[in-house]
Amino acid sequence: MRRWLMLPLLALCLLIIPITTAAQDEPEFDLVIRNGNIVDGTGNPWFHADVAITGNKIVALGRIDRNGKRVIDAKGLVVAPGFIDMHAHSDFTILEDGRAMSKIFQGVTTDVLGESSSAGPYLGKLTPPSIRVGKELVSWTTLGGYFDTVDKARPAINIVSYVGLGTIWRNVMGDSHARPTTAQFEEMKKLVTQAMKNGARGLSCMLASPPDSLATTAEIVELCKIVSRYGGIFAAHIRNEGTGVFDAICEAIDIGRRAGITVEIIHIKIADQRFWGKMNEIVRLIDNARKEGISVGANIYPYTRGNNNLATIIPPWAHEGGTKQMLARLKDSAQRAKIKKDIQDGIPGWYNHYTAVGGDWSRMLISANSGYKGLTMDRILDARVKGKKPAPDLLDEFLDLLIEEGGSVSTVYDHHTEKDMNLAMQQPWCSIGSDGLALAVDGPLRRGHPHPRSFGTFPRVLGVYVRQKKMLSLETAVRKMTSQNAAKLGLHDRGILRPGMAADITLFDPDRVIDRATYTEPFAYCEGIEYVIVNGQLVLDRGKHTGATPGRALRLTR
Repeated sequence: MRRWLMLPLLALCLLIIPITTAAQDEPEFDLVIRNGNIVDGTGNPWFHADVAITGNKIVALGRIDRNGKRVIDAKGLVVAPGFIDMHAHSDFTILEDGRAMSKIFQGVTTDVLGESSSAGPYLGKLTPPSIRVGKELVSWTTLGGYFDTVDKARPAINIVSYVGLGTIWRNVMGDSHARPTTAQFEEMKKLVTQAMKNGARGLSCMLASPPDSLATTAEIVELCKIVSRYGGIFAAHIRNEGTGVFDAICEAIDIGRRAGITVEIIHIKIADQRFWGKMNEIVRLIDNARKEGISVGANIYPYTRGNNNLATIIPPWAHEGGTKQMLARLKDSAQRAKIKKDIQDGIPGWYNHYTAVGGDWSRMLISANSGYKGLTMDRILDARVKGKKPAPDLLDEFLDLLIEEGGSVSTVYDHHTEKDMNLAMQQPWCSIGSDGLALAVDGPLRRGHPHPRSFGTFPRVLGVYVRQKKMLSLETAVRKMTSQNAAKLGLHDRGILRPGMAADITLFDPDRVIDRATYTEPFAYCEGIEYVIVNGQLVLDRGKHTGATPGRALRLTR
């Protein structure tokens, strides 16, 4: 070979040698996950790879030769993005006990909060909360103040929050059912604007009951136009989930159309037995809206029973003035007679779960923290009327019970069929949200008789609907728990396993993962979730909580 040809080759060798040496001398990663089956959150087929984490970021994915300060052998485990709970109620329990036990044991790394009653703002006619975080009593007035409190408390998981329509409404109107004046509605718009600037991910409502139900479609559209300008979404617990469900879906779609905003329908269902079997009609409405160019999606939890308060059986008009006034009406004979008539006959456009289940008290299980918890209403009422002469009317007995319980009794009740639920869950625009909250099997957060979804939602999807029923592929189910929810919320750095993304990661055994919480024994952690990493820190290590609390508030920024 000619000498002038050898010179470039020699130079190239000299360049390669220091590069190889430098690679060997580079510092270790903080954490390396080896030999895992990567389900990356996109819905693409799984593949074998390693994952490296430094700080709070994923820094490498593929074949990784360098070591980490900690190495996890993930052979036989699925390595997935941390689960994002699209609909949760941990607004305050996350401050009471930052370990977020029931969430971490499910593989959840982010909770989405703020349906209707968000943790801010507390201005005007609403009194700011006062809650103990550790040894300190804390309070705040704005949603931004709540986010600051979360960052200071440092829970185990991240939180996202909407601003609640009910909170906005009560700040301005209190417990009045009067129509807002122009000036009052302008004040509501200012509060929404402030909350969006504070980092809210959108506006959320519970249109089935006051105060949210007092808002007209046009008023919601105007508030959503503000939210849309900041890049937020509209999360709608629709106005009627029973016989008016189709009109309520159409209203949510119309709000999206008129406000130019993404709509997320909260826990989509048909909650009146007279319309069970018609989920295909709801699917058609949403599919047609999407073809029109309206961004409409939904979330669902994998249970045919829901959770509600017996106070919602009381007609909306009787709630004006708050709980104290409602109880006064229940004690007034003339008002009680009108309340009973409205419960039995119904009011156009109003949903209550008494008529939705055909007045069958046996399908209502008490989940309140009272002496009745864990009992069905039929057993409670039968015991209360036993031996009384003449035998009291059961509806009267129910109203008396509600008075005794201070106007609030939480229940678990039948709300849709497995067939309807499965059809909704399979839709590409439908993701997973628990409608539960961070609880624990012991300590102060073991309270009441909660719905099992607080402990089992995500493992139930993986264990029952992926492994046992084969209704969803593993990759599709993970996408519905991760990147799909991240995309809806604008969480651009989470939900997918990729270098540069936040290191929120869940590792689980696909052959063993399953929920253990039931309607009768709800306080039970699931099985099969082995490791959970939040912002680069191990929070669940070989199935045991480490005590780490690396979570933070994920605010929407423009």
